[in-house]
Amino acid sequence: MATSASSKLNKAVKQQYMDLPQGDKVQAMYIWIDGSGEGLRCKTKTLDSEPKSVDDLPEWNFDGSSTDQSEGSNSDMFLIPVAMFRDPFRKDPNKLVLCEVLKYNRKPTETNLRHTCKRIMTEAQHHHPWFGMEQEYTLLGTDGHPFGWPANGFPGPQGPYYCAVGADKAYGRDIVEAHYRACMYAGVQISGTNAEVMPAQWEFQVGPCEGIDMGDHLWIARFILHRVCEDFGVVVSFDPKPITGNWNGAGCHTNFSTKNMREEGGLKVIEEAIERLAKRHKYHIQAYDPKGGLDNARRLTGHHETSNIDAFSAGVANRGASIRIPRAVGQDKKGYFEDRRPSANCDPYVVTEALVRTCLLKEEGEEPNDN
Repeated sequence: MATSASSKLNKAVKQQYMDLPQGDKVQAMYIWIDGSGEGLRCKTKTLDSEPKSVDDLPEWNFDGSSTDQSEGSNSDMFLIPVAMFRDPFRKDPNKLVLCEVLKYNRKPTETNLRHTCKRIMTEAQHHHPWFGMEQEYTLLGTDGHPFGWPANGFPGPQGPYYCAVGADKAYGRDIVEAHYRACMYAGVQISGTNAEVMPAQWEFQVGPCEGIDMGDHLWIARFILHRVCEDFGVVVSFDPKPITGNWNGAGCHTNFSTKNMREEGGLKVIEEAIERLAKRHKYHIQAYDPKGGLDNARRLTGHHETSNIDAFSAGVANRGASIRIPRAVGQDKKGYFEDRRPSANCDPYVVTEALVRTCLLKEEGEEPNDN
């Protein structure tokens, strides 16, 4: 099993330094999305006192030419703090700070998709849109081989691994447990976790979160997972189809509801939203992975509990449909629906924005309507 060299450093030696008092100073780790739209970057700033809110955090900057976000001749980018969490690695009073990125002219970078999402959520805030996102991921060695798989072969076929227990079925639970507790400490709205269908594949759920909070909490949960995996010397992949062949892919199923959907008779509102989604399938497919649908084309084949990328479908308790209405929702005639199309590497800001645009702002067509 290939693990990183840094994971083999003596953690007890490190801990004696981490136990040193830090006085009144605070370490704030600024986190942002890089030019790939998928990668996360971070760096730390010393503050003179513990910030009580985002408003207490100063703007900062970084070299955008090293993150594929600017040219070297004009490389300074602005980091604008937008959400703050407790730091589970350095512990209180230290902070994790999620930032938006602005260019030299104070306009959002191309991968700052939070900026528009925030505006759309504000337009629809009277609907009280709630989201819950089910983030699937795969654990890999530093050589790219799935964690726990035989070095020169494959584990037994899928079947015994989903929600499994036992050393021969659950691969990497230490990482899952560490991530779960770290998210709880940080204040991330993590709501559950389970082993997935493919061995070395897991899922955690974040939500319910209202509006822009969904994207903020999921991005920080992803950052914490990357950071936990770094300590263990392994890699987390959000690739939607990390292993070709007869293995499940990885999605980010998104549960969605509004105040009207959650109240008596809400099923009718859900069905109306699904009708609008059916007419805008292509727009959503383009929004649901960072490559405009190319990544999802490897996953949404109509097999392995997925719908076909070229056809919209909906059904009660149907995991092979684009949109699944949970059986309990069909019985209670109110609740939420699950969009099963988003890929594991989706940008949650884009996914949640697309749902609000189509279902609540009642946009139509293959492009977002900003007129």
